Amino acid sequence: MSKRKNSRVIDYGAADVQVLEGLEAVRRRPGMYVGGTDIRALHHLVYEVVDNSIDEALAGACDHIEVIIHKDESVTVRDNGRGIPTAPHPEKGISTLELVMTTLHAGAKFGGGGYKVSGGLHGVGVSAVNALSEWMEVIVDNPRDGKRYRQRYRRGVPEGPVEVIGKTKRSGTTTTFRYDPTIFKDVTYRFDTLAQRMREMAFVTGGVTIRLVDERPDDFPREMTFYFEGGILSFVRYLNRNRTPLHPPIYVQREVDGVGIEVAIQYTDSYTESVYAFANTIHTVDGGTHLTGLRSALTRTINEYARKAGLLKDKDPNFSGEDVREGLTAIVSIKHPDPQFESQTKVKLMNAEVKGMVESVVSEALWEFLQRDSSSARRIVEKCLTSSRARAAARKARDMVIRKSVLESLTLPGKLADCSERDPSRTELFIVEGDSAGGSAKQGRDRHFQAILPLRGKILNTERASLNKVLSNKEVEALISALGTGIGDQFDLNNLRYGRIILLTDADVDGAHIRTLLLTFFYRYMQPLIEEGHLFIAQPPLYRIAAGKKVFYAYNEAEKERILERLKGEKVTIQRYKGLGEMNPEQLWETTLDPTRRTLLQVTIEDAAAADRTFSMLMGDAVPPRRRFIQTHAKEVRNLDV
Repeated sequence: MSKRKNSRVIDYGAADVQVLEGLEAVRRRPGMYVGGTDIRALHHLVYEVVDNSIDEALAGACDHIEVIIHKDESVTVRDNGRGIPTAPHPEKGISTLELVMTTLHAGAKFGGGGYKVSGGLHGVGVSAVNALSEWMEVIVDNPRDGKRYRQRYRRGVPEGPVEVIGKTKRSGTTTTFRYDPTIFKDVTYRFDTLAQRMREMAFVTGGVTIRLVDERPDDFPREMTFYFEGGILSFVRYLNRNRTPLHPPIYVQREVDGVGIEVAIQYTDSYTESVYAFANTIHTVDGGTHLTGLRSALTRTINEYARKAGLLKDKDPNFSGEDVREGLTAIVSIKHPDPQFESQTKVKLMNAEVKGMVESVVSEALWEFLQRDSSSARRIVEKCLTSSRARAAARKARDMVIRKSVLESLTLPGKLADCSERDPSRTELFIVEGDSAGGSAKQGRDRHFQAILPLRGKILNTERASLNKVLSNKEVEALISALGTGIGDQFDLNNLRYGRIILLTDADVDGAHIRTLLLTFFYRYMQPLIEEGHLFIAQPPLYRIAAGKKVFYAYNEAEKERILERLKGEKVTIQRYKGLGEMNPEQLWETTLDPTRRTLLQVTIEDAAAADRTFSMLMGDAVPPRRRFIQTHAKEVRNLDV
């Protein structure tokens, strides 16, 4: 019989059970409702309110949505939908508007006839935003009685009853809120992040205009308007504008048992997969059953066609899923009356029946296209054949660089100066540009937890290379071997040898180019490293400014000018670092390596579609889009060579 280690038992009775009234549960546990309190959760507040307007659009009652970021960081979302009902609720007795804004799981999306399809499934969205806002104001223009109604809230609690504030001829809901700074600390809205989400929503809700305005800049507001008549077909063309398509886009739209299915597919000459899945206009970033159905249909149908057309011989193995998806750009969007998501943040669709529906629709449409357009079909199959052969070669190369177990592991790269600590959560790997800088870094580091890997020259541009070419590159091989995670479909984050991977390159154009090449490699082949917060960029100084015994470091021109202004009248010596190799080990430690004084930029992926398009544009084969980008940002990149 086992003995209880601690004989002291804490009494547990009815009085110990805590009941959180109203929206207090949301304020106490924001992570359960909006995914946390970081910048991603902050943007999620806006998405939840906009989702309600999109639901009106899906119901055919709204075709214009406006999102405004005000100077005080409050946000207004306005639509021309039907307006939230304001009459007393027949069961609760209070205004329906107040009920919707202050009660979890209250709305027309739970068995009522208000919405056939809705993205705001859980019904906690707008009430959760209310709970997490310092204040909120909702104005409803009700065309049913020609009156304008308003109610204000503070941290989810009504400041007074719903009141009539005038007459109106329009219809719709205007929601203005300011996030609670006691919950969301040191964060601010990013215009580009919101713009990308609004663009996605406009793509998957064709025929709806979404206008985004940022009033915060002092000179003039930023503004973008999104409208796409072509829906997801336009989305695919947008994603592929920096790539060379192999065929016209394949598009299909069907309804199966009340579920709307819309898919657009196009193969390009790239080596990467760009597939995005949406459920009721919500971007399900972790995929789900609709994405599984799309992938299954592609693999099965292309293999079947290639066999029937004689392009795959009897002795040839079938194409794998990876072979079929290389160079693929696709959007799958479903409209489901009762979608089941993995969590409130709706990152993964769970409806089991959707897989078979999507697979059937895509298989039929793809087979019809391949039969009808034999030249395009041949190009698609040849792309898969090339991918299959490259993947076979890559497997052989990969076996030489991937550590499958401790017994099978290769010795670490000779250039790697490893650290003595073996707990990955406490270690750092600096990837340093050049042997000279590597030498300074090796001498200046803390050998206990900091490892240094110098790379010679510029690594391969992995955006323009197949996997077998990537793996045959010596610098890439050294990287993979040092990290220990493997690569591609055999990537395993559990084998990561260092908790922080830090890119340390010169603060000049060449250093920026090398950093971009490294970022491209990590994004395309080790994306979980970025998603889990392991990748960082070091910030070495540009200038060393000495005045007598006082030494200052400036990380940009503006900082240099501020320091010189403070030292006006003193004899000053300015040293501009052309490269890391010019810094002695002590200087490198105190400015860039020392955890107590350095500045690191964490690499994140705010939006996969935007990141994918940017990497294709900057690092792909197409020159004109890159030239336009450089000309647009000429001040920042005036010395960059196209």
